[in-house]
Amino acid sequence: MKYLITGSNGLLGQHLVKLLRKDPDAEVLATARGANRLKDKDGYRYFSLDITDPAQVKAAVMDFRPEVIIHGAAMTQVDDCEIKKDQCWQVNVLATEYLVRAAQQVDSSFLLVSTDFIFNGEAGPYDEYAFPDPLSYYGMSKLSAEMLLRTSGLRWAIARTVLVYGVAEDMSRSNIILWVKKSLEQGKRIKVVEDQWRTPTLVQDLATGCRLISEKYLTAPGAHPEDGIFNISGADMLTPYQMALAVAEFFGLDASLIEKADASTFTQTAKRPAKTGFRLDKARRLLGYRPHSFQEGIAEVAGDLAGQSI
Repeated sequence: MKYLITGSNGLLGQHLVKLLRKDPDAEVLATARGANRLKDKDGYRYFSLDITDPAQVKAAVMDFRPEVIIHGAAMTQVDDCEIKKDQCWQVNVLATEYLVRAAQQVDSSFLLVSTDFIFNGEAGPYDEYAFPDPLSYYGMSKLSAEMLLRTSGLRWAIARTVLVYGVAEDMSRSNIILWVKKSLEQGKRIKVVEDQWRTPTLVQDLATGCRLISEKYLTAPGAHPEDGIFNISGADMLTPYQMALAVAEFFGLDASLIEKADASTFTQTAKRPAKTGFRLDKARRLLGYRPHSFQEGIAEVAGDLAGQSI
């Protein structure tokens, strides 16, 4: 199986490359802007690719002719998307259009990574058939990318996820676990939201979910096109405050430094949905997807951090 991965320098992209390169039957082309940030360069190819350049996208896809494109690259900073709408649209929507057009020319299957922020947060947790109603420009851009793919005529799938956490090799990506751990180790007092709910997702689980979708849906015979949306997240519904307490407990840090706050305490450009989170029945049933618990996820992060410090 030939995979082309976009955003391979990002958190998900790095873990996808690590996972797929272990498969002797997989040929992987990792793509991202700039130099390859993965330390291990064996078992896959790397190509520097600007996905907002349609000529570059077409050339890369036509040359490699992937059987599956896993499109994980995106502009995900929610407030930046609200401020820099043109850039957000270019990266999240137009780039998806360029990749879809190229995929149509070589008949690639296409997996898009999407988000819980396509929902308004009034009725979470959501299943795959819930009606989208994004509150932010980021959510709207990702929903627009979804619609582009769904009307493309390709064999497509969408992996929607929530609040991804984990460790990138170059530590260039932070997340709630790393932020809480670092802050408490430095003795800083932190305010953490208690009136928003999510099902946080270990990056290894998201990478595994993308592989399962590719193997058990996109390249399997007989799948119906409208079955292509899958929720791939953690199973534990938690507030960020609860997540922070769990991090403090696991690492033996001072939980008294963690202060409850509601969302109105913070000045944020983009609106956030109050309660998202996903129901995972479909992914469990059709893919055999089994996510880690949040406690297990923290342990995975701790192991990855220990491995990097050696």
